[in-house]
Amino acid sequence: MKQTSIKTAYATVSRAEDFGRVAVLMGGLSAEREISLQSGQAVLQGLRRKGIDAFAIDVDENILSTLERERPDRAFIILHGRGGEDGVIQAVLECLHIPYTGSGVLGSALGMDKLRCKQLWQGAGLPTPAYALLDQDSDFTGIVKSLGLPLIVKPVHEGSSIGMSKVDNADQLEPAWVNAAGYDSEIIAERWVQGSEYTVAILQQQVLPMIRLETPHQFYDYEAKYIADTTAYHCPCGLDSGAEKVLQALALQTFHTVGASGWGRVDLMLDAQQEPWLIEVNTVPGMTDHSLVPMAARTAGIEFDDLVWRILETSGERING
Repeated sequence: MKQTSIKTAYATVSRAEDFGRVAVLMGGLSAEREISLQSGQAVLQGLRRKGIDAFAIDVDENILSTLERERPDRAFIILHGRGGEDGVIQAVLECLHIPYTGSGVLGSALGMDKLRCKQLWQGAGLPTPAYALLDQDSDFTGIVKSLGLPLIVKPVHEGSSIGMSKVDNADQLEPAWVNAAGYDSEIIAERWVQGSEYTVAILQQQVLPMIRLETPHQFYDYEAKYIADTTAYHCPCGLDSGAEKVLQALALQTFHTVGASGWGRVDLMLDAQQEPWLIEVNTVPGMTDHSLVPMAARTAGIEFDDLVWRILETSGERING
């Protein structure tokens, strides 16, 4: 189904002083705090190398009073997970009339919510694996019969693969739900897609070169993302240019469908028949110098410091066309 979306451009900023005083919001209280601190320090140093008057705020429960005291001209949001990627900090900044990077309240909230994302994609006719919502009253045997095996069990509102596990036999499904329920009150079981995993970074309206992820782990889990040295990243991704362009267009459509904007990442799988399956939208991806978005940007000829500048531009005037 062809979707019509609003294309948003951002006013170009040519002088560092035109950004004003920039608060880099990092840390936070989510399970992804440590990764956010790493991303935040990388962003902070990149902005400063470009001559921007940037300073760090480690976000805590006093963030409202901190922002009222500091009164930055803009905010660069590099908070991963709940409280920073789900529309909460975006709403705070809206109330204080502080411009900020990336997606707004709605796009952030939907992007963080795996269940509502999938429901929205299904309604828009976009391909995403079949799933079932799990709770203590679930018919786990019936879910296995309906979806088949293997399955992947996920907390609905966590990132960085936190709380996720693969289910290879029926006896593993309930324990996987119990494990995931330690992180969230809403859990889904999703049909496993056997194939290659790709990620598509989006910067303003530019779709960056795709990256193919390769790991010896069962899936691209927390350890594969942040700890293991056995994960391989292929950029260029190895697809022919025509196939890559089709998937890039699908990723951009997916991004717009959930109301995301500015910058972010769409994760997808290609199965054995080369059919695409949408997995997730990430509206505040990792931004260390070895993260996926900077990697794709470098392949497109955009170095890290220029990348953070262009992301900061998304906090400015939006021109719809």
